Amino acid sequence: MPRQRAPEAPHSPLSVDVADPPAPTGRRRVVFAVVSLALLMGSIDQTAVATALPALQADLGAALSWAGWTVTVYMVGQIIALPLAGRLSDQFGRRRVFLTAVAAFTVASVLSGLAPSIETLVGSRLLQGLAAGAFLPSATGIVSDLFGADRDRAIASFTSIFPIGAIIGPTVGGILVTSVGWRGIFLVNVPVGLAVFVAAWFLIPRSSPRADERVDGIGIVLLVAMLLGGMVAISVTGSELAPSTELLVALCAGTIAVVSAAILLHHLRRAAHPLVPLQLLRGKTFTTLNIVNFMFGVAALGQASLVPWFAITRYGMDPLLAGGLLTFRALGMISASMLSVAVIRRIGYRPLLITGSAFIVAGLLVLALPAPDIVPAPVWIAVSTALTGIGMGLGAPASGNAGLHLAPQHVSAVSGLRGMFRQSGGIAGITVLTAVVSSSADPVGTQAIGYVVLAAILLLTIPLMLRLPNLTGRW
Repeated sequence: MPRQRAPEAPHSPLSVDVADPPAPTGRRRVVFAVVSLALLMGSIDQTAVATALPALQADLGAALSWAGWTVTVYMVGQIIALPLAGRLSDQFGRRRVFLTAVAAFTVASVLSGLAPSIETLVGSRLLQGLAAGAFLPSATGIVSDLFGADRDRAIASFTSIFPIGAIIGPTVGGILVTSVGWRGIFLVNVPVGLAVFVAAWFLIPRSSPRADERVDGIGIVLLVAMLLGGMVAISVTGSELAPSTELLVALCAGTIAVVSAAILLHHLRRAAHPLVPLQLLRGKTFTTLNIVNFMFGVAALGQASLVPWFAITRYGMDPLLAGGLLTFRALGMISASMLSVAVIRRIGYRPLLITGSAFIVAGLLVLALPAPDIVPAPVWIAVSTALTGIGMGLGAPASGNAGLHLAPQHVSAVSGLRGMFRQSGGIAGITVLTAVVSSSADPVGTQAIGYVVLAAILLLTIPLMLRLPNLTGRW
């Protein structure tokens, strides 16, 4: 299939003039640093809290299942906020949504740091996750507006921020828990959040809201019901509930998700100003891209969380060493994303997406196979995590820019939907794999088979990637 240049003359509903003049170089770099700091703050908080679970469990007298929800509910909040913030950013202005998200994240950090009970902490973490989920789509829109023809490389650079947060998050969390206690993990966000808010207030230019459009309240309610129902149906699998109760909850939540999705699609067809433009959900190209993002999330994100446990149980590694092996995944992702940014205009999105998927498949298969006698187990797992990191670094910027290239006037909405599908896939992969492994008589062997299955899922997704247009050049 031949490569395609960016669409120029035909002005379809999804095409705009992208030859916008960029902002002055110095100012746009400072703005990029400000929004990147917000993204980094949200990324760190996703991983840092895991180190505080024993401390907050003991301090608040909480059960482990409740303590674990402080991590899970943050991810659920992000998934709900991504599409909502994307659409609202396009409708009311990126600056307004970004400032609101930073303010909400800072307030939620105060509430989390002062939480008197585990129930209060879980609620404030949900608010914090909602705010963190709003960072990416609004920041993507801000960078797109300021960088003009260089927006593709700037947005692709966001890919390296999240693994940096994953690397330093546990370290930051461990230092704060040891020195000032678990509440310090949240309270340290307050001065950072205030600094980001003040800088954003003065540096980010105002964007014109679409005054002719109204908030799609019905669409928001239906979307939240669909996502919450889906997340509950997935996350209840393998929980501590009785099997019959677990099945009942999963069926009820799944039914709510399916019914809400059907009503939402019907509503989007008829609404004058729908929450999500229907053309971003249907049609050959966007449907394929959304499926690819979901499957990419299942395989790429669904394997990482259990790697330390796998290294400990299969090879008897020290927990500190096992957790540190994920650093190679982050380093691989950062390095590959820099390469992807450099070549994405020349070779297009499809080769990077397919090559990245091939690296992830290779990494999963290496992880599933036992380490050869001549290769130390830590080296073997480090190689596998580095391969998956390289794959994500190559594929993630490509899949993100592919949708943005096709609908540049819906840049925030596309970014939010991309994040929603990928994060949902990741949670589905993590939950199902965890449930299967925990109920198996041979957890180690089952987890190895699970990695092979994830590799097969991504391999079977490559034909869908071949159907995507291979756009090159700037957008």
